[in-house]
Amino acid sequence: MENREGYIYILTNPSFPPYVKIGYADDVDRRVRELNRTECTPFGFRVYATYKVNSRLKDKNLHALIDLLNPSLRSVDNIDGAVRTREFYAISPEDAFKVLHAVASINGLESNLELREKSPDAAKEEAAAEKIEVMHDRAKPFSFAKAGIPQGAIITYIADETITATVCADLKHVEYEGQVYSLSSLADKLRGKSPSAGPRYFMYNGKELNQIRDEIGF
Repeated sequence: MENREGYIYILTNPSFPPYVKIGYADDVDRRVRELNRTECTPFGFRVYATYKVNSRLKDKNLHALIDLLNPSLRSVDNIDGAVRTREFYAISPEDAFKVLHAVASINGLESNLELREKSPDAAKEEAAAEKIEVMHDRAKPFSFAKAGIPQGAIITYIADETITATVCADLKHVEYEGQVYSLSSLADKLRGKSPSAGPRYFMYNGKELNQIRDEIGF
């Protein structure tokens, strides 16, 4: 395959804030316009950062590196027996950029990095998406009992699997560092901002709590 200059990109989308999309494109802005033509996501993709490279295959190398460091970050699902591995990672855009920066530093190419400034429209969409999710979460609180998650089960914070909490006896709250929290209040604490839709920020056995809720249907 012909090598040519292009860009590894980090994209965000308020439709699924715990994840970023990491991929390659010859023209990043054109790729974003293509992605945003779909009606499958309520909000649009935005460019968080780019890294100029001279080979189409460099993004695959980056995927392999992230998978090696932490394979649980990659979005993988099974639909009708077909396993789909996607370019979405449960990692904050800030941490994803740190990975890009480390790669650029190793190659002495920090000047090839571009961190995009968030537009006012992007900030408004993020706030709107969070508000909708919080309203949904309050209307239908997550139930560990309905999800089949027992007392004492360990859930992990989606942006950092080293951060864990334990499901309490009431199957409604979790314990973290000796304190009892609702999922939303713990998400507020870990994110450093509120309000938060708690279930979207935690995982059990490698699966997002919201995904578990959707699959069971409660």
